[in-house]
Amino acid sequence: MAGKRRVVVTGLGVSTPIGIGIEPFWDALIRKECGIKRAELFDPSGLPSQVAGELPAFSLGDHIPKSYRKSAKVMARDIKIAVVAAYHAVTDAGLDTKCIIDRGEASGPPNVISTRFGANIGAGLICPDLTELGGALATSADADGNFSLALWGAGGVNKGISALTPLWLLKFLPNMLACHLTIVHDAQAPSNTITCGEASSHLAIGEAARTIARGDADVCVCGGAESKVNPMAMARPTLCDRLNTDSNADPEHACRPFHASMAGTVASEGGGLVILESLDHARDRGARIYAELAGFGASSNVHAWDGPDPDGNGIALALQKAIADAGSGVDRIGLAAPLGMGIERYDRSEAAGWNQVFGDGLPDIPAMTTRGALGNNGAGTGAIDFAAMVMAMHRNTVPPSLNTDKADPSSRFRFVQDDPIDAHITEAITTGYALAGGQCAALLVRRFEE
Repeated sequence: MAGKRRVVVTGLGVSTPIGIGIEPFWDALIRKECGIKRAELFDPSGLPSQVAGELPAFSLGDHIPKSYRKSAKVMARDIKIAVVAAYHAVTDAGLDTKCIIDRGEASGPPNVISTRFGANIGAGLICPDLTELGGALATSADADGNFSLALWGAGGVNKGISALTPLWLLKFLPNMLACHLTIVHDAQAPSNTITCGEASSHLAIGEAARTIARGDADVCVCGGAESKVNPMAMARPTLCDRLNTDSNADPEHACRPFHASMAGTVASEGGGLVILESLDHARDRGARIYAELAGFGASSNVHAWDGPDPDGNGIALALQKAIADAGSGVDRIGLAAPLGMGIERYDRSEAAGWNQVFGDGLPDIPAMTTRGALGNNGAGTGAIDFAAMVMAMHRNTVPPSLNTDKADPSSRFRFVQDDPIDAHITEAITTGYALAGGQCAALLVRRFEE
């Protein structure tokens, strides 16, 4: 990692359809569990794609101080997912933050200085609560049943815009994920929000690492979260022909990354937040170190408004930058973790980029992707993948990748199919990209050595 200070990974927190918390998530990956089923958060019967990846039931109150529970009223689902993932990341790292102390889980004082604790969070365009919004809009109908802007603005008791709480908009601003996290955990160092679609988490983790490397923070919570399981979030990918509409009766096989019969991705939800620290800070507090974040690269894979560069040049550039940033080489990489959305034009573009960089050596490297089990987790996708990759290195194990049994001709990835395999991994690299906008990034982690 370019900069004066080494950056290490000390905490992993995830909120996914197959598990909340890094250990349940990892165990589910090993068991080849799939979190995709018919959507239940809303009635999907009017949509061509009716399957989704949804989180198991969770209680926000188990992840925040009792004094903060009133704030849940202004948290959209995306925010709640991020708050839950952050709690698990902080506890996994052994950080005694304000949240942990206020919950009575540590006696204090904090073992991280608030003014040296930063945040970089990836977020999506949060969908408004349609029931709440629709109810308010219904009060603004004129005598003919048409929406009236005049009645909307005039308001009145529980009518028009007055039917919405004055703080209603605060539920749906993308930066509110970082806002709530930094308040709950008292993180006062540089904070940033990145809204670059599915590339958001990779970019947020990379930027957080640079913040630490240059000395502007000692610790950062970083990653992303999003829920794409709602009618509005599913409308655009439906119109852009990105969702699988042919597997409503077979949801577990709906998302097929790099597969010969890939037919689109699946809307999902989830979040991943990780704790990065300077090596000196981690040493001083006796933290467990999962890995070193050694390289970060970002680029653009823009080709056309509705699709990526078929040659994958942006993917290749991000990989090359991350490898160079780490002072490494393709021959040192022991695990490949591509995104793999299961959308033909995108997966072929990503495969082309990896092929450019690794060439004939790519089939020799074990690979993993979580999309077959999770679908598209939006801004949370990259951090979930990053956490899975770090765990694979930490456990010397590569988990199976669902629905990758028959490779598309463009793909030379060697995914694990049945049982997990043992693998002593010294370096691993992952890519992520935005379906809309073309942003992409790569992150390289290295087995920690003094």
